This record gives sequence, structure tokens and C-alpha cells, in this order.
Amino acid sequence: MNIRLHNQKLAASSRQPVTAKTSVKKPLLALAALALSATAAPSFAADWWNATPSIAIGKSASVDVRSFGALGNGVHDDTAAIQAAINSLPSDGGTVTVPAGHYMINALKPIKMRSHTRLLMDSMATLEVIPNSASRYWVIKVWDVTDVRIVGGNLVGDRAKHIGTSGEWGYGINIQGSKNVMVKGVSLSNFWGDGIWIGATGWGSSASRSDYVTINGVVSSNNRRQGLSIGPAQHVYIVNSTFKDTNGTLPEAGIDIEPQDQGPANTIRLEKNTFSGNRGNGIELHSNISDVAIVGNTMTGNRGFGVLGITAPYITVSANTMTKNGLAAVGASGKSHNWSIVGNTLQYNSTRYISPTNTGGGLDRDLQIGTNTYGISVSGNIFSNSKYNNYTR
Repeated sequence: MNIRLHNQKLAASSRQPVTAKTSVKKPLLALAALALSATAAPSFAADWWNATPSIAIGKSASVDVRSFGALGNGVHDDTAAIQAAINSLPSDGGTVTVPAGHYMINALKPIKMRSHTRLLMDSMATLEVIPNSASRYWVIKVWDVTDVRIVGGNLVGDRAKHIGTSGEWGYGINIQGSKNVMVKGVSLSNFWGDGIWIGATGWGSSASRSDYVTINGVVSSNNRRQGLSIGPAQHVYIVNSTFKDTNGTLPEAGIDIEPQDQGPANTIRLEKNTFSGNRGNGIELHSNISDVAIVGNTMTGNRGFGVLGITAPYITVSANTMTKNGLAAVGASGKSHNWSIVGNTLQYNSTRYISPTNTGGGLDRDLQIGTNTYGISVSGNIFSNSKYNNYTR
């Protein structure tokens, strides 16, 4: 699907325009009932998220990558030395420290994390991809393991020096089929594909989904495809992070939740993050998902929507601030259903058509709901045109 064309068509014609007839107030439903429809809604978990989860890391061992031959001089290939440090840990894991320095990484032979292991990088440590021509590569793989922490440092891709022209799957951190994983305080930039991918190993009924993954305080910028993508996974918490300036190949979103037919994605919370300057949407949502909460985030200056759902069910959008996005702040298209859009500030959007300094305009400047959607509840939002501030649906 050409997502950019889809965005433009939704903005131009396939929305449900708000008129005097469509904006008649309806009784406000109790918040607990917002997700219900004629069909039974999924049973959603109680509060499960934690910005500082307990991760069982081995306590008996700590090693320094320089003891295994890493130089960090910006020239030497340090991949094998870092992997040797990880492999040297005992079976119960431990900590691998990466001091300040510039470490060159062969992303065709990625660093593979082990269970119960922490990769602790100095804030002045950079792991940079050695330019390659591959359509797919990884700096750090977190595959089929449990209890992993990746903390600090800077991961840099090769998009400016990439030798090939095909593909879009060069990853900074790739998490698949793993449980109890935390990525904290890491900067990721300039990747041929996504800064971070969270998903499954396997496919369909045999997929092993990632579970309890926390991304806290990450900055993902100037990556080519997405700042972060979520495939088949559950209990994913993204908090206090920034996803900005994604550009290069579609969809070019800050975060894209796109499990589709590989397997379901559910129980996901995006909270207190910033999405800015992305050439696509701030957040993009697709099918085969449920229980996605988008709470207290800021979306500004994205060329597409602040949040766009394409046949996406069971979404909560609350207490966010979305301003100066190229298309509307929130768009629900296709057969998206069972959304709660409550208590957001949605102002000065559609900047591809309207000046961001102008108040007024129609409700569809900030909110676009497709004609085939259903179960979309709207209340308590602030819009560019204040006459719609009491709009309920």
C-alpha cells in the first residue's frame, strides 16, 4: 500500500465531513463502555506497564569489551570483540560495559544478546555500522532470549554511506520472540530501515511473540523507514521517548504498529513520547491489533497525521497534544472501530492546506473519521475552531 497516497486520499475525500447534522451531541458513554460494540470486545488487562521493570540480570560477572580487543577508535571492526565479551559471561549472564569510544560494527554479523545480560554503554560510546550493500542488517539482535537490558550509548546506521539501493530493513535494535527486555537511554539514528523493531520469530500460529518490552528515554531520529515498528508482540510500553525526522522510504512514521498477518499485537501503551518532523505520520496503526493506548504524547510537525489508523481496532487516544501536523491530528480510516478519542488538544493541523497560525476551519481540519468506521467515541477535545470543543460522538 502506498501509505502517503492513502493519507492524501483520506484527507481529501474519504472522510466523514462534520456538518450540523453529524455534529449533533449524543449522550456521553461511560468511559468503561467506550470499547464495547455489537460484537464482544477483547478482555483487556489491568495496569501492566512499568517504566522501570524488574529485569533479572546476572550479578556475578561484569566484563569490559576492551579486555576482548575492542579499540573504539572509529576504524577497527569491533564486532567480534563485543560478541566475545558477551559470550564470556557465565550461564546466568551478567553485564558487558562499553566505555566511551567509536566502535565500528559489521551489521551483517550482528551483536547477539544472551539471556540475563546487560549491555551498558557509556553516554559517549557510539556503535556505528560499517557501510554495506545489504537490504537487511542488524546492529543488535535480541532474539529468543529473556531478561535483557540495553542501556545508554549511541547507535548509528549507514544511510548516508550505504552502498546498495534496495531494501529497507537495516535495524539498530531488533527484538524478536523475547521476553522482559528493556532499552533505556539509547540514541538511534541514520538507519537504512528502522531504529528499533519489536516483533516475533516465526509466523502466524507458530509465531513466538515478544512480551513485556519497555522502551524508555530513547531518541530515534533520521531513520529511513520508521523510528520504531511493532509487529506481533504484547505488553509493549514506549515511554519518555522521541521519534523524529523519519524520512526516506514509506511509511516514514515515528512509530508504526503493523503486525498484519504475521500474528497479533496487543496490550501496547505509548505514553509521554514526542513525535515530530516525520515525513509520514507520527503514529500509524494497522489491522490485527487491540488494546493500544496512546496517552499524553505530543505530535507536532509531522507531514502526515498525528495518529492514523487504517482498519485498526480498539484504540484509546487520550490527553495528547497534536498541533501543526500536515494532515489532521487524528484519522480513523477503513474499517477502524472501537476507538475512544477523549481529552486531547487537536489544534492548527492540516498545515499542508491551512496556515498553522489561523484558528477556525472545519472539524475535519483536526479530526477525520472515515465512513466505514464504527464505534468511534469522541468527547472533551479542544479543536482549532472552538465551536467544536463540545463535539461528542
